[in-house]
Amino acid sequence: MEFGLNFFPSVGPAEKSAQTYFAESLELCETADRLGFGHIRTVEHYFEPYGGYSPNPVLFLTAAAQRTEKIRLVTGAVLPIFNHPLKLAGELAQLDAISGGRLEVGFARAFLPHEFERFGRPLDESRARFDEGVHQVIRLLAEENVTEEGRFHSFRNTTSLPRPVQQPTPPIWQAAFATEQSFEDAGRKGWWLMGIPLAGEKMRDLIRVYRDAWKAAGHPGEGRVMLSFAMFCAPTRNAAEKHGAPCLDGYLKALVAGAGAWTEGAGSKDYPGYDKMIEGLKQETYQTQRDKGVAWVGTPDEIAAMIEDYQSLVGGFDSASMQVNFHNMPGEAALESLELFADAVMPRFS
Repeated sequence: MEFGLNFFPSVGPAEKSAQTYFAESLELCETADRLGFGHIRTVEHYFEPYGGYSPNPVLFLTAAAQRTEKIRLVTGAVLPIFNHPLKLAGELAQLDAISGGRLEVGFARAFLPHEFERFGRPLDESRARFDEGVHQVIRLLAEENVTEEGRFHSFRNTTSLPRPVQQPTPPIWQAAFATEQSFEDAGRKGWWLMGIPLAGEKMRDLIRVYRDAWKAAGHPGEGRVMLSFAMFCAPTRNAAEKHGAPCLDGYLKALVAGAGAWTEGAGSKDYPGYDKMIEGLKQETYQTQRDKGVAWVGTPDEIAAMIEDYQSLVGGFDSASMQVNFHNMPGEAALESLELFADAVMPRFS
């Protein structure tokens, strides 16, 4: 099983400056590369404390590429709805070149109504813009002299430069949160899957949808599944919860605040049930997440047991993408946690 780091900032200037957040995060990247972790991943979000420190994942991963040597760099994920495909394809290939071919490209539809409103994008165009945008970016990465007549973007006889190091394209991931169709689409298209298991065991059914669609489309194997977890490892449970519990509660509050428009009247056919889902997240805490097996906070033995239990619960997954500096986690504490996890937990799953 592969372990990596997922940088999903959920802080604003009141909790931690951007300069401090990025300095701490890049030190974690350098340490993770040295300790043998498999990937670094970061998101694209805007404006609010939930994700707002990461408006451009390509920029952060380019900085991380200069501090690391082997670790893979994953956009987790870029949002086609807010980016022109010509610009996005060029930036992704540039990162692939700068990193020596270490890029993996994750795409997502976006799900925060305030971002759609500020960028002037209707929620009901989410899926259509995603499908067209991803299709066009992949063509630009894989082909030369590309012509597209799209609903949202059109261009003729275009060869995107630079060309990606990895041919025909870097590996492609699709992020999926809670909509079953997103899991099915990823499997049918033969893309790898990024999931967020906030709902605990429900992820088992969604992974099954992905794998069934993968097989039905005739792709070999079962695909590849990466799930995100909060992780804080310490020698004792009390020490782990001292930092892990309040920081995870802060992360969950930022998530609910950032997505709050779903419970205040926002709605779309492209996001069925999101109002109920976000309303349900208001009841989530560190303890409920730990009880569901998706908050890996504890001693090395406790975390190893949680990993084994969750693997069994959902029918297995390939990669754990861990948030280790969630919310306002002190940088030194996150480093100590990462080093202990690498020393005492990772070898059990090699």
